[in-house]
Amino acid sequence: MNPLHHSPHSLRGPTGFAPTALIAVIALALAACSTPPRTKPATVTDRSAPVASAPAQEPVPPGFYRVKRGDTLIRIALDNGQSYRDIAAWNNLSDPNLIEVDQVLRVRPPPGAARVATRPIEPVKPADSKAPPDKKVAAKKADEKEVAVAEPKVDAVDPPIKLSWPAKGKVVEEFNEAKNKGIDIAGKLGEPIQSAADGKVVYAGNSLRGYGNLVIVKHDNTYLTAYAHNRTLLVKEGENVRKGQRIAEMGDSDANMVKLHFEVRMNGKPVNPMQYLQ
Repeated sequence: MNPLHHSPHSLRGPTGFAPTALIAVIALALAACSTPPRTKPATVTDRSAPVASAPAQEPVPPGFYRVKRGDTLIRIALDNGQSYRDIAAWNNLSDPNLIEVDQVLRVRPPPGAARVATRPIEPVKPADSKAPPDKKVAAKKADEKEVAVAEPKVDAVDPPIKLSWPAKGKVVEEFNEAKNKGIDIAGKLGEPIQSAADGKVVYAGNSLRGYGNLVIVKHDNTYLTAYAHNRTLLVKEGENVRKGQRIAEMGDSDANMVKLHFEVRMNGKPVNPMQYLQ
């Protein structure tokens, strides 16, 4: 037999499979090895401790206020109809600029605190010099008794205040509790701004955003008035002023025009000045 001549059976391997079939089987085996086995997805368990909700804050009692973010003592004082210096004193604040969020402040006078008189106190009339000594003493005691009885109590209700116009000019924006907490009176730069009633200056400065150069006058324990956007302030904190006294000059500080923004606050709440202006 010719050694170069092979029969078809000579191409089979010892197991009887053709080489092509053997290659196919090997390829399938390799493919099976390369495919990762299917497993169930791992379950993620959150073992972190639950976040405890913040405890609800207790309501503050009447006459107190809880400081909120963005508050200043001057703003708190204006909204409660008080002097910021009084609030600082009632709460033993050495620096009025240092208050903390959630701090509870007293914003109403403590028992026994002195009131602010609406009108100057009339001096006691001296006893008649011609009267006998015993009658002089009796007259003096009667006067003292009358003054003591007339002294207002801390919880007394102040009568509605009567105000004079703080400036001459046209009202260009009326009171709106949501948009404008007072009235705006247009005028010329440097025109006089006058106190609308007797009282005490409890603030004179420009630390209250949106008001510019501002004067606040406290008239009694119920009413105060505010005069904003001035060019120049002519009074200082703690100064007593009379009705009609010049306290500032009209300007446009922190405003888009020359005007006076005039507010009346009753227990800190803005009220329409028109009902108090004569």
